[in-house]
Amino acid sequence: MLEKVDLKEKLALFDELWSPRIVGELNGQYVKLAKLEGEFVWHAHDHEDELFLVVKGSMTLHLRDRDVHLEEGQFFIVPAGVEHLPVADEECHVLLFEPQATTHTGSTPSERRVAVEDQARI
Repeated sequence: MLEKVDLKEKLALFDELWSPRIVGELNGQYVKLAKLEGEFVWHAHDHEDELFLVVKGSMTLHLRDRDVHLEEGQFFIVPAGVEHLPVADEECHVLLFEPQATTHTGSTPSERRVAVEDQARI
């Protein structure tokens, strides 16, 4: 069924941090929403690029060679294989594009990992 997606409405449906929600699919990719606050874990996705688009707030993607600060309306694509550490000093809402097989924390084991099959569709 074709329906428009209201990001504010979808973001109002959950409060959990670092727990992406699937809100759409296209061409083998998931469109996800997540709420971030604090520091995640250093990780990389060996075979997948990952797009972070800030919907509300701001965040920093620490890379091994530099930091990328993102404000509302800005995005950054982390290339496959690049280690990154997402950090948000205050709650930040992001939209993510990533292939459906992308593991939440890449090859890095973490108690924060949410398996793709456990990421709720909203």
